[in-house]
Amino acid sequence: MKIIIDCMGGDNAPLEILKGVIDAKAELGGDYLLVGHREIMETVAKENGLDISGFEILHAETVVTMEDDSMAFRDKKNSSLTLSLRALANGDGDVLVSCSNTGALFAGASLTVRRIKGVHRAALAAILPFNPPVLLLDCGANVTVQPDFLPQFATMGSAYMKALYGLENPRVGLLNNGSEEHKGTPLQIEAYRLLKNCPDINFVGNVEGNQVAFNACDVLVTDGFTGNVFLKSLEGMGKMFSSRMKGIFYKSILTKLAALAVKKPFMEFKKNMDAKEHGGSPILGLRRPVIKAHGSSDGRAFKNAIRQATRFAESGATATIEEYLGTAAVAAPVGKE
Repeated sequence: MKIIIDCMGGDNAPLEILKGVIDAKAELGGDYLLVGHREIMETVAKENGLDISGFEILHAETVVTMEDDSMAFRDKKNSSLTLSLRALANGDGDVLVSCSNTGALFAGASLTVRRIKGVHRAALAAILPFNPPVLLLDCGANVTVQPDFLPQFATMGSAYMKALYGLENPRVGLLNNGSEEHKGTPLQIEAYRLLKNCPDINFVGNVEGNQVAFNACDVLVTDGFTGNVFLKSLEGMGKMFSSRMKGIFYKSILTKLAALAVKKPFMEFKKNMDAKEHGGSPILGLRRPVIKAHGSSDGRAFKNAIRQATRFAESGATATIEEYLGTAAVAAPVGKE
């Protein structure tokens, strides 16, 4: 397993990226191709007591910043992001992990690594930390979509959940503001009709936001705008709940004693709700696996993104998606993929 790392993308690059890579190497093993400005990475590593002498480095002169537009990967041909995508497309590694600008990473991956034949649009997915887990897609890449994109999202999400979580027939829900078939905007109404009439998808109907955490579905599909708002709302609620609970436990001597009794399950809950534990989001529908790590990732979060990338690559999810799309009635017509 060879993992390509964009070392210069994100808010905390390259220091936190290098920390994550070193920790991942020690914990998970594998080979790594570090893509970034060699002198900067070596200087930062030396200043912080990190040893990267054993890693293969591909020098990149520039970086795609978080403020750049989505096509910056084309203009900055020697950026760490562009060179990382080329390396993946050329087979110089098995999977790519990047904290870079979401729009540029998504556009660059779609055009450089390229989509699986028949895919309208790749989709950014995220595992929601419920029991059992739920895969949400799209969660930010495709802000606007056409109704016929959602059956493909459902198919790709089902294939991913089968490959990584062993679900033979994942239940697919459509995120909506009501359970009735006629609810929602024209997008949701038409998408509901398409999902309902697709025999290859185990569609369970509309799912309201307050039902997602209660085992309503295994795969939740929506447009990228709605999905991103929903995802960030969950992350915010998790942080707020954790903060409020901490305030309650430290309120008095009695509550501090009570806190000792529930410390272990509370810390497990906090860990499950922490976005840093999940590391990043897979981009589904590409010919090779790509993980978008959080732009603000620290070393722990990036290490976990690498763990997720390793699982993604080893699971054969990309091949499963190709298989699903090859037999499902949701592929794009020839000439429109």
